[in-house]
Amino acid sequence: MATWQIDAAHTSAEFSVRHMMVTTVRGSIAVTGGTLEFDDSNPANSKLNVTLDPNTINTGVEDRDNHLRSADFFDVETYPEATFVSTNIEVTGDNTGKVTGDFTLHGVTKPVTLDVEFLGTNKNPMTGNLTAGFEATGKINREDFGLTWNVALEQGGVLVSKDIKLSLGLQVFVPQAETA
Repeated sequence: MATWQIDAAHTSAEFSVRHMMVTTVRGSIAVTGGTLEFDDSNPANSKLNVTLDPNTINTGVEDRDNHLRSADFFDVETYPEATFVSTNIEVTGDNTGKVTGDFTLHGVTKPVTLDVEFLGTNKNPMTGNLTAGFEATGKINREDFGLTWNVALEQGGVLVSKDIKLSLGLQVFVPQAETA
């Protein structure tokens, strides 16, 4: 089983949420590390571990980002890290699968399932490392993780939707010394 390192410089974690019931706000959060223990002969035996930094949340609006970092939402002073650790991988096609894992956010751990597509491998011309890419999507209910702050709207509904769509573009590599 090969150990692949997450290439944080080429990996992205993005989210989107409905705002005021009429628009979608998008943002990102930095992936700071992790590994993929990949079993080439039986991908279902593989293991994924991803670490994210909620302090890096970025929606493009500084005041909103500061509010999201506050105790009303992510409370980054108390919970400076979020993690995803796989518990099950189901191969669903030649290049697709479902990865279920324990997602820890805001001090709460819940199972989350991501739909994953394998994008292929290539040798990095700059480092010589064998590199692979994946895309994953999923959805969580933010209230399941204790992120319950909201405001009722005059015409009905709420300011911030409960449902959060997730998207992860994951690039991993095996250091050249391990592939030699």
